[in-house]
Amino acid sequence: MTAAPLLEIRGMTHDYAGRAGFGRGPALRALDNVSLSIDAGTIFGLVGESGCGKSTLARLVMALDRPSAGTVRFDGEDLFALSAAALKRKRRAFQMVFQDPFGSLDPRQTVERIVAEPLHVLETRPSRDEQRERVAAMLDSVGLHRDAATLYPHQFSGGQRQRIAIARALITEPRLVVADEAVSALDLSVQAQVLNLLLDLRETRGVTFLFISHNLGAVDCIADRIGVMYRGRLVESGPAHAVFEHPHHPYTRLLLEAEPDIARIGPPPHRSQPQTRSLSPPAVGVPSPACAFAPRCPLVTDRCRIERPELRTLVPGRDVACHHAETMRAAFSRPTQPDAEFVP
Repeated sequence: MTAAPLLEIRGMTHDYAGRAGFGRGPALRALDNVSLSIDAGTIFGLVGESGCGKSTLARLVMALDRPSAGTVRFDGEDLFALSAAALKRKRRAFQMVFQDPFGSLDPRQTVERIVAEPLHVLETRPSRDEQRERVAAMLDSVGLHRDAATLYPHQFSGGQRQRIAIARALITEPRLVVADEAVSALDLSVQAQVLNLLLDLRETRGVTFLFISHNLGAVDCIADRIGVMYRGRLVESGPAHAVFEHPHHPYTRLLLEAEPDIARIGPPPHRSQPQTRSLSPPAVGVPSPACAFAPRCPLVTDRCRIERPELRTLVPGRDVACHHAETMRAAFSRPTQPDAEFVP
């Protein structure tokens, strides 16, 4: 019998109220019917360009915002069906690491007080001595000396600050940690250290991670499965190695071509038109009945302009939202012929 996923998102939609001049304009859709699940003890990477809705999804998973539609079930419970008191108690089991390792830490507080802050959600708060010992042990687990507890955030490097943020997220021994662009503000060498730390925490503590990033190289290093988002929709998901080697959505391929160091795919199939028609970034907006990626897609057809593809299972474990997914799969499952014509 297959175990239930630790985190399950179903039909997640979120609209932001729009503004037009001094009045209220049409709502802007940041997430549009997103569904995904994450098994316990795994790392799920969520990728996509800036503005595609990744951070909005993170806030909804953390129950910091309420969705316009859909559910978030954590360990079998619908977070938005819980009372305020029950949700507060539940928060000990899921925590978050933010992008800015300095802005997310209170500069007026010592590291001990910062790391110990989540302990306030526990039903029984630890004594002063117990709190000090738990903070010291947590700092040690993220590679910082326990003497760091008496210092302030400005006395640390960017990588050390992010370790402090991770220690704060882990102090309640959560089952899930949402890492929203947790390494994007760090130098490459420091990124590697933090990524190795997350892998160690998964192995030693069994922590499950939702790792959100626009950096495919970072996701390639640690993720078991990945989801690709475009304009608020999930367009492809599957095992990380399979998606990187054989993308089944043109947008996924576009992202991989921008990361030559990790691209393990062959030369792109081509037609008479350029590989991409437009490099304008994705943006939230009013939902369209057409495929959102159609203006940039080299495989676009009339069907794409009038019918939006829904996320569907192409092969077991691989979901994709593209009318030409079968063609993409066939083209990249055989030796690539660079000069061959590719007609969807």
